[in-house]
Amino acid sequence: MNTPLASLSIAAQVTLDMHSLNNEGGEGNQIQTRMVEIVDQQKRLHSVNAISGDMLKHVLMEHFYQMARAQGIALCASCQHFNANRINADRPFLTETEKIPDSAFLDQVLARCAIDDVAGILVTEKGRSIHRKSVSEFGWMIGLPHKTRTDSYLHVKYVPERSEQKRAQDAVEQQKAGSNLGQSIFHRPASSGIYALVCHLELVRIGYNDVTQSYAIGQEERQRRCALLLESLLYTFIELNGAMRSAQLPHLVGLEGVITTSAGMLPAPLVSPLMSTDEQPEAYRSQLTEIVAALNGSGKPLVTLETFDTVGEFASKMRVLLDRSAPFATSIKS
Repeated sequence: MNTPLASLSIAAQVTLDMHSLNNEGGEGNQIQTRMVEIVDQQKRLHSVNAISGDMLKHVLMEHFYQMARAQGIALCASCQHFNANRINADRPFLTETEKIPDSAFLDQVLARCAIDDVAGILVTEKGRSIHRKSVSEFGWMIGLPHKTRTDSYLHVKYVPERSEQKRAQDAVEQQKAGSNLGQSIFHRPASSGIYALVCHLELVRIGYNDVTQSYAIGQEERQRRCALLLESLLYTFIELNGAMRSAQLPHLVGLEGVITTSAGMLPAPLVSPLMSTDEQPEAYRSQLTEIVAALNGSGKPLVTLETFDTVGEFASKMRVLLDRSAPFATSIKS
């Protein structure tokens, strides 16, 4: 019999080449890539390329949205169009529920929309201020120091169809700027390297009203949303959407890491792959193995650990979780 699944964590090292998935904006003709400051195991400061957790969660929810629509999963009027305001933009629903208590309102939000359920929402309309904590959590995907590089590459846009007058005007301006006739020169960044990724899914909270301490939807609907969320997570790793993909589709070269799961109230443990070094490349895996053994103790094993070394192995391990007959705990109190 399968152990019920209450929470899931993934710690992984992702090797990506020539991507530009997350940028800060542009200055002149230069696009600036996202950089963050981190501290390594030896307490040294590094500036490294990174992809924000906001971007990764958006990718997850984009996959979730597409499959939810295809499978007829409940979505509010706003989320049916993937509106970033979610249920805050569903005016008819907000007007209809304007006078009911917050606890009953949250019940209706959870029943009405799977995206507001699993992605979280802060309702600020109609005089309310109700927070629904997300079921899914992502950290920054951070480049390992000395194993990630960002460079800027020259691109030229040629404009062939212009009048003689416009061509002459451009020639004067471009000679002053030192550029070639009929061309617009700009610089795009591209990054390559090994990135540390962490994420956590609190699956037992799907459909759970934190105010009333009870579930707002039935067991079957919770299971459908759980399976959909796990499948969306699989697709997130395989197809990393983001900026510049039309001409800088990322090369996913490697994916290795650990999947931990838990039953009941025990958390699925998570540590960052950033703790690994050249001398101890398996440090984060060793730490997770020790933590899982400590949490299980000598009793019934409620926490499990699975490792993967390739994209294919990760997909296979996720498929096993998807095919479970009881994918999550019956109750948050179990």
